[in-house]
Amino acid sequence: MDAEPSVTLDSGLRALIRPDRFVPGAYELVVDGTPQSHVNLDDPTELFFEYVSRMGHVIDRLKQPGEPLTALHLGAGGLTIPRYVEATRPGSRQQVIELEPKLVELVRGALPLPRGASIRVRYGDARTTLEKLPGGLRGTVDLLVVDVFGGALTPPQVTSREFYAAGAAFLAPDGVMLVNIADGGLSGSPNAAFARSQAATLLDVFGAPERVAVLAEPQVIRSRRFGNFVLVGSARELPEEWMGRILAGGPHPAGLLTGVDLRDWTAGAPVTTDDNAQGSPDPNRSIFTRRLGG
Repeated sequence: MDAEPSVTLDSGLRALIRPDRFVPGAYELVVDGTPQSHVNLDDPTELFFEYVSRMGHVIDRLKQPGEPLTALHLGAGGLTIPRYVEATRPGSRQQVIELEPKLVELVRGALPLPRGASIRVRYGDARTTLEKLPGGLRGTVDLLVVDVFGGALTPPQVTSREFYAAGAAFLAPDGVMLVNIADGGLSGSPNAAFARSQAATLLDVFGAPERVAVLAEPQVIRSRRFGNFVLVGSARELPEEWMGRILAGGPHPAGLLTGVDLRDWTAGAPVTTDDNAQGSPDPNRSIFTRRLGG
């Protein structure tokens, strides 16, 4: 493999894969200067970025350990989470929706998927393609991951109540939606307004604060620095015993909001709809010079 294979995407953004200088056998996918994925080919269970690791702890709580999942991923990146699910839940059925075919070709060529993995890729806009998925998939998805970025930004059409409601319709009765949101600090929206609005939107979709949780570093939750929020939503109450285990799993320091704490954190934040939807705040690119989750 070339030292840093790259491609210009249809969007005009440049994507490249570079070796991790510190971890043998691991690589980063960088799009428009933004680190988007980290893949360890030797150990796909290693989740390097902070937010992906937090997602992994939630995934570990689904069903019984090792039991196969039906998973739907919006946004391909380096296919890190599909690799993790395949490694920890052999036999899982997974579908990935990705707008950029050239991105998937780059990733598959440089970072091949495990042989025999049942991971199907559909190409197209995440929202439009979601609405065209077979009706038989509705109500069957154990894990829905929403991680849609164009470079460093999340597009408006995947931030609204209508979008999240369409995704929630695919969840099994005990299925979980995981959403990656970037915000906070001086580089984000004031007082993490974008992240708080997204959490308020999930509260509106799922109907109760016990069915939604927010995971992030405490400094990010307090909007003292920019970082990634993982939003968790489910049609059922999230089991209380999950919370301590997810927090204990780190990365540390770790913060979690649910129930009354989540209701207080989102107080006054508007629900995002198709009529008022905006994309995520444009971060200061200097934050990507440090090795942070993203």
